[in-house]
Amino acid sequence: MQSDTTSATPALELSRVVKSFGAVVALRSGSLRLHDGSIHALIGENGAGKSTLVKIIAGLYRRDGGEFRLRGEEVDFHSTAQSKANGIAVIYQEPTLFPDLSVVENIFMGRQPTGRLGRIDRAAMRAEATEIFDRLGVSIDPDRPTDGLSIADQQIIEIAKAISLDASVLVMDEPTAALSGVEVDRLFSVARSLRDEGRALVFISHRFDEVFDLCDTVTVMRDGAHVDTMPIAETTVDDMVRMMVGRDVTEMFPKLPAEIGEEVLAVDGLTQPGVFHDVSFTVHAGEIVGLAGLVGAGRSEVARAVFGVDPYREGTVHVGGAPLPKGRPRAAMARGLALVPEDRRRQGLVLDLPVTRNITLAVRDRLARFGLIWGSRENESARVWASRLEVKTAALDTESGTLSGGNQQKVVLGKWLATDPKVLIVDEPTRGIDVGTKAEVHRLLSQLAQQGIAILMISSELPEVLGMADRVLVMREGRLTGEFKREQATPEAVMLAATADEEPAR
Repeated sequence: MQSDTTSATPALELSRVVKSFGAVVALRSGSLRLHDGSIHALIGENGAGKSTLVKIIAGLYRRDGGEFRLRGEEVDFHSTAQSKANGIAVIYQEPTLFPDLSVVENIFMGRQPTGRLGRIDRAAMRAEATEIFDRLGVSIDPDRPTDGLSIADQQIIEIAKAISLDASVLVMDEPTAALSGVEVDRLFSVARSLRDEGRALVFISHRFDEVFDLCDTVTVMRDGAHVDTMPIAETTVDDMVRMMVGRDVTEMFPKLPAEIGEEVLAVDGLTQPGVFHDVSFTVHAGEIVGLAGLVGAGRSEVARAVFGVDPYREGTVHVGGAPLPKGRPRAAMARGLALVPEDRRRQGLVLDLPVTRNITLAVRDRLARFGLIWGSRENESARVWASRLEVKTAALDTESGTLSGGNQQKVVLGKWLATDPKVLIVDEPTRGIDVGTKAEVHRLLSQLAQQGIAILMISSELPEVLGMADRVLVMREGRLTGEFKREQATPEAVMLAATADEEPAR
């Protein structure tokens, strides 16, 4: 294992750690070495062992083998309380705060300072919380309830809690998945300030641009084992992808040749005051149209309006040359539209239903005979799509909420592909899933276009847009500001259209 650039005693070190759950081996040889004053990226596909390694650090799991040292001393945490007592804090993607309590009450929960007569010293709590927020360079009212705060602010509160506990090791597990660009910038500023104070940070992310922007060192895992550790300055995206999945980055966007056919979807002058204005575009059979732009540009709102979920005041939508009534998703489905939403867990799946039921939700009317649905028909329909999409699950009656993010996305895709759509709208199709599964989703979209389906793909990942789209549309503040053919769509041109005050030349 290649060591970090400094030779000082590591703040935390795991070496050849093993962890099994019955016959399933989650970690074969997990290794990670952290140093004070650095930010260390931990990357790998879903199932690579990252989460298991983090849970051992957090005291949720105990290792079956290998070494775990904290500042050179062997440790073996039996609980999360032991981990916290030893200066370790884990900041998860979705913070778990008490919504009815104030910010300061959440920070000091269970360890409130007391003053005379044993009464809680709220002034001392407020003063310390304010001092921490000032150090972090953020402005949050300590007395406001946490209910209603953004995910970004909730994560800052979790960080403030860790600082109040004097945590020297912080693990940030996919902290940016639900954040806007501005919120990510603020979080990174906070992370850098913690590094500059001499703390050791672990940053887990599927986003390579964030890894290169924030981190000093990177550790790659694959199949439950450590692959390599190296300084960020000495590696590339190609190197990391190759180590993560065992194949070149050129395979990430398997764009197949497809014949562009007739116009299938035509949107003209779509307007909803305060949300989007005068949006017009077309999508043809066999074409993948990428809809790019910054978070909050109005892309998802346009897609939902086209499908009939969200309202619009002016404009028209035509499918196959015929007008589509607005505000009627059932009519859109009947005309061959399908919408894979951005939030698959809240809008795409019923998490406590089995895979079978989720895949067949949109076609239950077709499966019914005399008002009844035979289990065998439902199972066969689900089996076809689960097999075609290579959904990895022990059984089709497994609850969908227990699947990995990538497999949940495949189930949502299967649900809508079962409707045999003419137009497939996919909103952030690979958000939060690992590199290998991203390649599988990209390959599927390319195959669907080759079969003649018209695809509108919304994505915040510029490489995904440039790698998959035949045409790129760009939105900014609710308006279309650019349209580029595949050969014209460069990162510079797309970003200019997404951020410039004036519409760029096409």
